Amino acid sequence: MLTRLSHHWPITSRREFFTRAGSGLAGIALASLLRADGADPLAPKQPHHPPKAKSVIWLFMEGGPSHVDLFDPKPKLLALAGEPMPASFGRPITAMGTSNNTLMPSKRAFKQYGRSGIWVSDWYPNIAEHTDDMAVIRSVWADGLNHVGSVCQMNTGSILAGRPAMGAWTTYGLGSANRNLPSFVVLLDDKEPIGGPKNWSAGFLPATFQGTQFRQGDTPILHLKPPSGATPAEQRSKLDFLKQLNEQYSRDNPGDSELEARIAAYELAYQMQSSAPEAVDLSKESEATKKLYGVDAPETAAFGSNCLLARRLVERGVRFVELYAGSGSGWDAHTDIEGNHSRRCRASDKPIAGLVADLKSRGMLDETLVVWGGEFGRTPFNEKGDGRDHNPWGFTMWMAGGGTKGGQYIGSTDEIGLRAVEQPVHVHDIHASILWLLGIDHVSLTYMHNGRAERPTEVYGSLIHELFA
Repeated sequence: MLTRLSHHWPITSRREFFTRAGSGLAGIALASLLRADGADPLAPKQPHHPPKAKSVIWLFMEGGPSHVDLFDPKPKLLALAGEPMPASFGRPITAMGTSNNTLMPSKRAFKQYGRSGIWVSDWYPNIAEHTDDMAVIRSVWADGLNHVGSVCQMNTGSILAGRPAMGAWTTYGLGSANRNLPSFVVLLDDKEPIGGPKNWSAGFLPATFQGTQFRQGDTPILHLKPPSGATPAEQRSKLDFLKQLNEQYSRDNPGDSELEARIAAYELAYQMQSSAPEAVDLSKESEATKKLYGVDAPETAAFGSNCLLARRLVERGVRFVELYAGSGSGWDAHTDIEGNHSRRCRASDKPIAGLVADLKSRGMLDETLVVWGGEFGRTPFNEKGDGRDHNPWGFTMWMAGGGTKGGQYIGSTDEIGLRAVEQPVHVHDIHASILWLLGIDHVSLTYMHNGRAERPTEVYGSLIHELFA
């Protein structure tokens, strides 16, 4: 930014100096008036139809959780244990070339829960207590074989990088519901997910709509506190001067959306200095609440803290919060699925159950859509004897709250859990339905890019009507 200050105006007289200065101040005033008049890209916008949900909390199990070991029991796998996959199921091309391997049944114990009788394995006993609030979609399918493309598609709709994330589309379509916090927040429990920030990128949308990553620990937002000794008046003065310089450059470079985003980010950062510290301060919660989320136990503390923070954020008007559990492909059990998934489920079961219970007890579940799932599932045949390969042809996701009808199954996979056979649900259908619950028609929400009216689901996507209450 500072390297571009060579684009200054040559001043030749005192009169010209004041003329130029007046123009700059007028420009700032005009920008303020435009924002007040609705030109602010983050100003709240009218939805296409009455929304069911105000916010989304997306619980992303990165790496690919095994649906046949969690929510989709397959007795046929036990009957065919150790045998080659019958030709009638079709032999897919897999990420690791394992389709010739023998079938491997689940070692987990499944039970039916709730009035709905939904099956859940013993890896998720706490989540199982909330099945009557869950719509379990057992027929999801996607296009990617590997993590980088599949994580990208689950976030953006495409296996290729460059398109906006769902949180970015949500902010673009609805604006921000608050002025003191980002509208789209990303929470990590460990490493950066495969593909990194492109998964919460604004893509070809203006950069203002991209996600904001919060970090683990006492300071999830870096550099939030003002410098020691700086007064609010000094902070405001510095910000106004920086804004003047940025807008001066912006007038000469009207197509630079990243600069506009930077101007908005500085303003948001200033506002967050007063409100964000309170929002991210989990010490304000009761010990009972922290225990509900597992914040008090080492194995659940990281993800439990993020789930509790997600509730606090949507409570304060954040529209879209995405939480990665096992970020860095933590669920990717090519070997030792028992050990891998045991750890991942212990880390996520109590926090997720606590989140659903807490939202419900506060009367927030009806207007908060909770989404659970990974980028794909895992194969019914083994890899290296005790693991499972990637399976994008048929896997499970579930949703709760936010206008969904709980206590039901949608779709199914075949007898061994390889492919979606009844009511296949593509990632585009998931995205279209999430947006619909937020009051957005995925066909009507468009953005002109390179002469084409782009929409969140490209040219695809159908609503999952059974999902809606």
